[in-house]
Amino acid sequence: MRRPAPLRFIRSCVLLVCLFAGGAGQAELPPLEAPTTLLSPVVVPADGLQDTPAIGYDALAPAPVPLLWRVSGEQGALYLLGSFHFLTPADYPLSEDVARVVSGAGEVVFELAPEELHSPTLGLQMMQAGLRADGSKLDDEIPAQTATQLRAWAEANAASLQAAGGASSLQLFEPWFVSLLVTTTELGRFGLQAQLGMDAQLARQAQAAGTPTAGLESAQQQIALLDGMGRLEQTQMLQEALEQAGAGPESIQALHDTWRAGDTDALWQDMGLDMQARFPALYARINTERNDAWLPKLEQMLQQPGDILVVVGALHLVGPDGVVEKLAAKGYTVERVCAACAPAGAKPDAISSTARTASGG
Repeated sequence: MRRPAPLRFIRSCVLLVCLFAGGAGQAELPPLEAPTTLLSPVVVPADGLQDTPAIGYDALAPAPVPLLWRVSGEQGALYLLGSFHFLTPADYPLSEDVARVVSGAGEVVFELAPEELHSPTLGLQMMQAGLRADGSKLDDEIPAQTATQLRAWAEANAASLQAAGGASSLQLFEPWFVSLLVTTTELGRFGLQAQLGMDAQLARQAQAAGTPTAGLESAQQQIALLDGMGRLEQTQMLQEALEQAGAGPESIQALHDTWRAGDTDALWQDMGLDMQARFPALYARINTERNDAWLPKLEQMLQQPGDILVVVGALHLVGPDGVVEKLAAKGYTVERVCAACAPAGAKPDAISSTARTASGG
């Protein structure tokens, strides 16, 4: 009997979807629709007409500890907020630290602009990119064991796959697309949903408030990052997604709990560092190269008056390749904003740490 894979080994695909992939990782089958989303502390639909609280503060778990940093500019400040792209209703409302920054921001910037993130064509764009173009089947290029595992997973999830054309439709796609489909299905099984992710939540809130929004990159750029993976990397990611599906909710819960705890050390040491070691080319393409491409845009924002909030996947902010460390290395003053991190007796608004010490969580 095969032993289940260690939790650390099977986290990479979940990590990619929850913390790295941004809008691209949120596409579903069938194509996305504008979802109902949570506006802290009330639940409101996309049209913003409902304003009655669905649940009170007392019914909620403590707010997630924010992965939030302030970068001082010449005339204003840039706030960096680490997102989790799939969340649950219990993750809202967000912390008061986040609420204050959102309310004071003159602009909110995401990995993808909200009009692309919520576009009904995003799912279709991903499907088109993921389609096999040579007439072959998925089983033709993946190991027999992986093909057997995929068939078993598809049979167990036949109802979920029905809207996408059934289990046989998986044979039409490349491994990267199927791995994301498997992972998003599993995340949904455990209550984590893209339409409740922090990006979707804050995008709706900014639009409802009339706050200008923008994106650091386009949907096509994000899709190209995934579609540009090598075949070996794609097969490995599919294998890990299937291993995850068979392992149960423990590693998904661990990743979610680590994000909720605002534990930057654990995010980097247990997950980011592991992915960097085992998939160096993928890690560089998904994380380091994108961070480097964002830096000039972030520095330009720092020259503007007023406060700007930038919301990106959490692993873009932590570790030596993270945006926080890169901006600190350029000489900017970077402080963590975290009232929940305050030692006993300290004033919440005085709790911050420099970028070089903030990675301790």
